[in-house]
Amino acid sequence: MHNMSKNDRILLLINKILLGMIILLILIPLLYVLFGSFLDPNVLLSKGISFNPADWTIDGYRRVFQDGSILKGFWNSVIYAVGFTICTIIFTVFAAYPLSVEGFRGKNFFMIFFLITMFFNGGLIPTYLLVKNLGLINTAWAIILPGAVGVWNIILVRTFFKGLPKELKEAAKMDGASELQVFFKIILPLSKPVIFVIALYAFVGQWNSYFDAMIYLEDRNLHPLQLILRSILIQNEVQPGMINDMQAAAEMSKIAEKIKYSSIIVSSLPLLIMYPFFQKYFEKGVMVGSLK
Repeated sequence: MHNMSKNDRILLLINKILLGMIILLILIPLLYVLFGSFLDPNVLLSKGISFNPADWTIDGYRRVFQDGSILKGFWNSVIYAVGFTICTIIFTVFAAYPLSVEGFRGKNFFMIFFLITMFFNGGLIPTYLLVKNLGLINTAWAIILPGAVGVWNIILVRTFFKGLPKELKEAAKMDGASELQVFFKIILPLSKPVIFVIALYAFVGQWNSYFDAMIYLEDRNLHPLQLILRSILIQNEVQPGMINDMQAAAEMSKIAEKIKYSSIIVSSLPLLIMYPFFQKYFEKGVMVGSLK
């Protein structure tokens, strides 16, 4: 710090101020939602955030969990997110590795084929008809399989594989290792950063998803947490013209506001708990796309 020039210190100070402002822009809404989920709706709407213990309540969480389908939806979301993540990793690494091997015949054709799907797809209706004809409607596979293969993930992992030292593979093959042994014993252990990044993206994306479930799952017992929380919010919203008593409408609006905050916390908590365990891999793997 003492060896830095005056301009460098000024630039560092500006960077710290900007980063502090960005952190505040992110942190303040999160804290507002967290505190709002524990506050009485009347206090929240009239006075805002209050640190008076008398104004705090867990009624919002009680209302969220009073429906037994919440736990079922939570378990369904875990199954869908974990299954989707595992399928994404398996399909991605097994597609990316051959495309990274020199001398693999036809890899340019497959690469072009994959790239075309990034710009052109069948659309919602053909995709629904395909899933229906495969007999996947009202099954977990309708949520897990259709989006498990991402071309961008394949390109990312392929780039990482190509960046690994060739000498490791050559030395292993000289010792008599087969291509599968090289892949499982050398390539995969060295690829933990990029694999964990893809796993994190896949898990978060599937955990927050509800649109596919809304289309493919008619059985409420199969609904994920996000879709159930969405239904709870809709059921607690007052539609204009449905209620004549304005006071009752105002009360329902307050309840819906509180349930909204509680639902956000409930659905976000698993991701907030999981991220610190993935952070060290995320920091390493998030830059792999810029290495080539």
